Amino acid sequence: MSAPDPMLAMRRPLASRSFTHFGWSTAHDGRVGIITLDRPERKNPLTFDSYAELRDLFRDLAYASDVRAIVLTGAGGNFCSGGDVFEIIEPLTRMAVPELLAFTRMTGDLVKAMRACPQPIIAAVDGVAAGAGAILAMASDIRLATPRTRTAFLFTRVGLAGCDMGACALLPRIIGQGRAAELLFTGRPMDATEAERWGFYTQLVEPDALLAEATRRAADLASGPAFAHAMTKTMLQQEWSVSVDQAIEMEAQAQALCMGTKDFRRAFEAFAAKRSPLFEGN
Repeated sequence: MSAPDPMLAMRRPLASRSFTHFGWSTAHDGRVGIITLDRPERKNPLTFDSYAELRDLFRDLAYASDVRAIVLTGAGGNFCSGGDVFEIIEPLTRMAVPELLAFTRMTGDLVKAMRACPQPIIAAVDGVAAGAGAILAMASDIRLATPRTRTAFLFTRVGLAGCDMGACALLPRIIGQGRAAELLFTGRPMDATEAERWGFYTQLVEPDALLAEATRRAADLASGPAFAHAMTKTMLQQEWSVSVDQAIEMEAQAQALCMGTKDFRRAFEAFAAKRSPLFEGN
């Protein structure tokens, strides 16, 4: 009898978890987790508590035994209006620099956790995505929007720099240096058509079909090879800071690891038998 794998023992189900500061539900037998920012009367702003709870959830996803893709959305026809003016912005005006730095590091940790979690994240963005809301969309892996979506990195509008929560690193990678510079200097909103044309959004979907389309895409990813998807996400994140030669070597190592998985063997066996593969994430 073989000894139990200690790493498998660290994995635990997350589908049944409950959260205080945002909505959490699952679809497709618990393989798709749906995070809903749920303060629609204020266009779903973030608070100190929701920042921290979101950060902790994305960190925990690295150990999830069930959830294999994430949908991030907002309630009531808007995605997220950024930090709550009265619950975050006003208290920040009274803090000393050490406390301010602790806050900005915490918000940055949320983006780090989103980029580090192995599950692909699909942002389903409707209405307003402003400030930190635009950052949450930016930090996701795939972004869908509606024709009425307006996205603004409006930090300079409130006297802050555009370099917030990784915007100066990530946004140029998505839409290009010049376009990112203009948005981060001016704080002006992108309308949905412009944002799709620039590649910030993958697709525009009518509001009543947005969540269903995002969930469908997430289900497709969740039914695929989870280890391989996690490796793709890792390489997309890491290869920006290395040379092409280093990237090729990193991808050689990553692909060799994927070739050692049961999913790779199952895919070959399914191909040989002329049937669709059934991936189990190992």
